[in-house]
Amino acid sequence: MAENGTDCDQRRVGMIKEQHNGNFTDSSLSERKRRDREERLNIVLWRQPLVTLQYFSLETLINLKEWTIKLWHRRSILVAFLLMLAVLTATYYIEGTHQQYVRYMEKKFFWCAYWVGLGILSSVGLGTGLHTFLLYLGPHIASVTLAAYECNSVNFPEPPYPDQIICPDEETTEGSISLWAIISKVRLEACMWGAGTAIGELPPYFMARAARLSGAEPDDEEYQEFEEMLEHAETAQDFASRAKLAVQNLVQKVGFFGILACASIPNPLFDLAGITCGHFLVPFWTFFGATLIGKAIIKMHIQKLFVIITFSKHIVEQMVSLIGSYFQRHSSPQRLQVLQET
Repeated sequence: MAENGTDCDQRRVGMIKEQHNGNFTDSSLSERKRRDREERLNIVLWRQPLVTLQYFSLETLINLKEWTIKLWHRRSILVAFLLMLAVLTATYYIEGTHQQYVRYMEKKFFWCAYWVGLGILSSVGLGTGLHTFLLYLGPHIASVTLAAYECNSVNFPEPPYPDQIICPDEETTEGSISLWAIISKVRLEACMWGAGTAIGELPPYFMARAARLSGAEPDDEEYQEFEEMLEHAETAQDFASRAKLAVQNLVQKVGFFGILACASIPNPLFDLAGITCGHFLVPFWTFFGATLIGKAIIKMHIQKLFVIITFSKHIVEQMVSLIGSYFQRHSSPQRLQVLQET
């Protein structure tokens, strides 16, 4: 009995020591992570220029080495790409009847690249990007809409449009322009802008994915806020925290269609969806495919329709008349008399 009591006491002491050592290890690990984060924050060009340049050079060399090894393993694809590039270069510079098609494709390529770049500027930077829809795409759709109703046609010169949209010389009947014709006229610009916004959502995804795979904590406020939100998920009370949790749960549980739903509506919390997908290691094409379909197709058609209807005079008049007729059918004669007197 005495020996059994002694063994129990020894096990209890051992468990207390292991628990103490575990707590000590956790606290020391968190303290070390905090010190490492502070040291990384101090490594900037204006505080420690030599150390910053040294780390930059080492990181560049490491990346070049990794890329060289990857290219060597995929050398057949690299050779095929170089041959295709050589053929395209020769086609571009050699004179011939094909040059009209080359010039057309060149103009289309730069026009699409322009709108894709504006889309990337709009969504990149974790919500701090330039609002290029209000500055560029919205006014462009509005100007095309107004010109289409003024000219009763959408047969303008091919993009890039001139500073002033010139009406075609062909005779058209008034009221022949349709809403679908205007949508088709600006579809390319809107879809390219939407594709750019989808590309701009990739940095939060790659950042969170790399952090999850490496086990490191990136020095990013959005990601740290996401980690804190996961820790205090059950105690969240304010509306913003509940909305972020709703987005996170939707993306995590529904998957492709949850990402598609978040990307298809104007959603200022979509950066959190990208971080969530990266943190939970959602496959790249699942995330990017749903984001591309939602932003470049569904969301852009909603935004296009809103701008076109806003600047379409006869559509607004029809909506006002429909609303007026609805109130006339469902309002009492006394109320109609009061409205007419006022």
